[in-house]
Amino acid sequence: MFIEPKMGKSRAGQEQKAGWIEVICGSMFSGKTEELLRRLNRAFIARQNVEIFKPAIDTRYHEQNVVSHNANSIRSTPVQFANDIILLAGDCDVVGIDEAQFFDEQLVEVCQTLANSGKRVLAAGLDMDFSGKPFGPMPQLMAIAEYVTKVHAICVKCGDIAHYSYRKSAAQSKVMLGEKETYEARCRRCFIKGAEAPQKI
Repeated sequence: MFIEPKMGKSRAGQEQKAGWIEVICGSMFSGKTEELLRRLNRAFIARQNVEIFKPAIDTRYHEQNVVSHNANSIRSTPVQFANDIILLAGDCDVVGIDEAQFFDEQLVEVCQTLANSGKRVLAAGLDMDFSGKPFGPMPQLMAIAEYVTKVHAICVKCGDIAHYSYRKSAAQSKVMLGEKETYEARCRRCFIKGAEAPQKI
């Protein structure tokens, strides 16, 4: 269970604002967005000023809101480029970022800048693409983050722990939005078996 860190104090006993980065990663259907929403809701309960962003490309459930597979949702701002987040975050305390893998590589520097300015940054996204390779800015984000939580799904083939997002078509584009009709969670063994089998286009 992840326990949210608290703001530290200086030697003089004065509260000192310190920022940090948290990354929530895993395969599709592993509960990444659900965990992101849980942490953001706790920040709301604590009466912190929260701003939430998602890539404009992701309109699967809603054009604006961040929505989990369990249909839980929260208001967010769709943005085209990572740098837009700095302009829109303003003086908030907490910045939430969903589907981080779809952002450009500048997201790493954006998260650093936000954390350095005293903000708590929470980024959730796929750590690997459909071919099992690191996805977008996620590897770099995981490297610089103070806290990394890797969540897992259940393999639809054997019921084991799954951390791969298996694409059920032969399409090779890196970015391909879809849900259960397009992807399924698989363990390493079943993912490899699927990669070796012929697929339908």
